[in-house]
Amino acid sequence: MDTGIGTRPRNVDWKRAAALLYGDWGTSKAYVTGIAFAIAMYSSFWFVLAVSVLTAVVGLNYIWVCKYFPEGGGVYSAARSHSRHLALIGGFLLVANYLVTAALSCYEAFVYFGFTSEDAKRWAILTIFVIGVINFFGPRHSGSIAIWFAGATVAVMAILALACLPHLPSAVANLERPHRSPLEWWVAFTGVILALSGVESIANMTGVMQLDAGATSAKPRVLVTARKAILPVLIEVVVFTSLFGLAMNAIPDMDRHTHEGDMLRFMGATFVDVPLGKWTGLSWFVTQTPFADLVSFVIGGLLLSATNTAIVALVSILYLMCKDDEMPQQFGMLNRYGVPWILMLIAILAPILVLDIQKGEHALAGLAALYAIGVVGAIAVNLGSCVFNRHLDMTPWERTVMGVTFLVVACIELTIAATKPAAALFAGIVLTLGFAARAIHKGIQLPVWVKHSVLWASNWTHAHDVHIPLLSRLKRVLLPELAAKHMMTRPPAELEAKLAAQLGPPRPVGAIMVAARGVTPTLRYAVEQARAHHAELYVLFVREVFTTIPVPMCEETDEEAKAVFIAAQSIAHDVNLHTIYAVSDDLAWTILDHAAMAGVDLLILGHSQRMAFTRLLRGDLIQKLAAQLPEEIRLVIVG
Repeated sequence: MDTGIGTRPRNVDWKRAAALLYGDWGTSKAYVTGIAFAIAMYSSFWFVLAVSVLTAVVGLNYIWVCKYFPEGGGVYSAARSHSRHLALIGGFLLVANYLVTAALSCYEAFVYFGFTSEDAKRWAILTIFVIGVINFFGPRHSGSIAIWFAGATVAVMAILALACLPHLPSAVANLERPHRSPLEWWVAFTGVILALSGVESIANMTGVMQLDAGATSAKPRVLVTARKAILPVLIEVVVFTSLFGLAMNAIPDMDRHTHEGDMLRFMGATFVDVPLGKWTGLSWFVTQTPFADLVSFVIGGLLLSATNTAIVALVSILYLMCKDDEMPQQFGMLNRYGVPWILMLIAILAPILVLDIQKGEHALAGLAALYAIGVVGAIAVNLGSCVFNRHLDMTPWERTVMGVTFLVVACIELTIAATKPAAALFAGIVLTLGFAARAIHKGIQLPVWVKHSVLWASNWTHAHDVHIPLLSRLKRVLLPELAAKHMMTRPPAELEAKLAAQLGPPRPVGAIMVAARGVTPTLRYAVEQARAHHAELYVLFVREVFTTIPVPMCEETDEEAKAVFIAAQSIAHDVNLHTIYAVSDDLAWTILDHAAMAGVDLLILGHSQRMAFTRLLRGDLIQKLAAQLPEEIRLVIVG
């Protein structure tokens, strides 16, 4: 028997990676300018400029992070080289970041759509719930939507930037020197640090990026891909954030908080719609503000896309912790669509709770404070872990620059914790809950009588032909070692009789590879055809996992895969049998790839039982395979 261990495909090129990064990082300018003006009014540009410089330096640091950690995982992977506890601290800070990202992005989207603070809060809560429910089906099309909105936003922001240029002299004339003491300048600077938000996401993508020329899966390298993805986004974020931070000072007599949440929309109306109304003589531009509405549409859409990305990323980092045995394994249970459903519930309810406790008129300021402590903390842990990791072959220049950047970011994190008690409390709650869940997982063992009770109940249901899916899952997930031991100690005749009942009667048709989705009659069908044609039989089991971070899995820990392979061996005594185990987020691509590598002539699939709504969200597997399958490989659908 041959066993293959699959990995996720590296099919994200630099353009797609840049668009996905922009969907996170590029949204920061939507609220940084307004928050900065609310903090320092007409002296805010100096703080925006300082944060933009720091953003550029941090972006360059993350090119090096991607260089030395090509397998993805972000701060969690970087910190794990020092200590599991440090990795968990970084991971939980990233969890806090994603929680607030989802809440803040969704809230800001509806502010840009023109809703009042209270209405924006209500609609954001409803939207987070809807996005989460859709993600229970593991949709595949959200990435393309993010890329579309990223391109549209860049184009609209470029038009707004050009419209700002004639107003820069007035903006410079209105600039004021920062008031009060240098210590208060530093505190104001830390309040605008949200321009860094989103940069950490690129470190999570390296595991699915296309490899550089000459690199291999055994020795991966993504420096060129990461650099091409980061630099254009970095330049856009730094240049446009600085430009808009300066240009807004050209608008006289602005109130501190009136446009805190939709500054770019207001600038679009002031710098584009009003001049167009004067030049054309059409009052419609002034009263209807079409360009301002366009700004609202593209930024709001990008922010909603960022909400979806944050929810999926939150599930991914928690799932990675589950697979590392740092969180309860029950949290990692997958539904039939490859989505960790308990973690998805957490990813839906936690941002809703964070948003619900904010006061309507102060929601943006409150969310911004919570946001900063998570993202800055994760960046600090990531950079610090790289600096002090002597096993990384970093150049002296890289280590020095990253070390200085780490010290600055760490000081910012400490300042936020000291000056914003609510943010410190929030981070403390996330860390406490995370480590409490780990302690329960590591420190509490189920009594033996509970384990045997579950096994007894499971055996009774099997003996009386009663099927209780929840009980079977409890035995498989909570008690995998006892379930496997119990199964292997059964008499062979009983085992074969039970498997024969599950597999159904033989159906003689030729076969070479079967993509197994469980112990079903399709598997027996494939064995019979391989026997009839004296052909090799490849049994492929793909564990479909819908996460954005590559998660290592193996056949030995996948009870469902083991059951499929044991069933195949039990009925394929005289067949040259090969079993292949793969992990992927793209089922069709993985089946095609393994079928091509094995050189099969016939591919057998069971009929899809998905509902129409699910096929709409994720696409029908059979249709995808039929469209891409080479002519020399025939496709047989059973069922």
